[in-house]
Amino acid sequence: MNMDNVFYVEPDGIAGGLALWWSQVVKLNDVNAKWCIMGDTNIVASPNEKYGGSPFDHNNAKWFHEFLERTCLMEIQSKGGAYTWLNQRSEEDEICEKLDRVLSSLEWDFLFPKAIVVIDAAIASDHASIVMLTNGMLKKVKKDFKFESSWLIEEECSRIVKEEWTNAGGRHLRGTFQVNLRRTKVKLRKWSKEKFGKNRLSTNNTED
Repeated sequence: MNMDNVFYVEPDGIAGGLALWWSQVVKLNDVNAKWCIMGDTNIVASPNEKYGGSPFDHNNAKWFHEFLERTCLMEIQSKGGAYTWLNQRSEEDEICEKLDRVLSSLEWDFLFPKAIVVIDAAIASDHASIVMLTNGMLKKVKKDFKFESSWLIEEECSRIVKEEWTNAGGRHLRGTFQVNLRRTKVKLRKWSKEKFGKNRLSTNNTED
């Protein structure tokens, strides 16, 4: 990556872990620096970024917003799920929070005005994956997912749906529902492509 410096903290199981790369030319004390940071801020910035658990901490949020003002940082717009961290418990013990985000200087934002952040499913961690697209607004929009009625006669379809929801713990609760649904859609898309290929189009020949 042509970076001059590197620093690692090894993860403990699925928790923790850190990887940093930086160039010698980076000067964080320069208020005009073109830079951005992304990752776990460990702070809920507003009440709508939290579900369950202890009450919203106004003091932490105030400190965080004051930090943004002092450092002249702004948050990059995100799309996808409302939360980036789940405690993976059920019923009244479930907690969902938005802790991960991307922050940038105004100068960096001028360089990448179309940048967006995509919040994806949590795969091997209790944190969701966050992906920054510097030219996100020009990204090709995928077709909406459509469940084909012809799939209902296929035993494999029923098995895939049951497996995905079972693997996710069978929790149909707020915060986990979107993750389970996303996982199922991904698997059904892949299965349909492998099983039917181009012949799948024949089931949609009456659509516009």
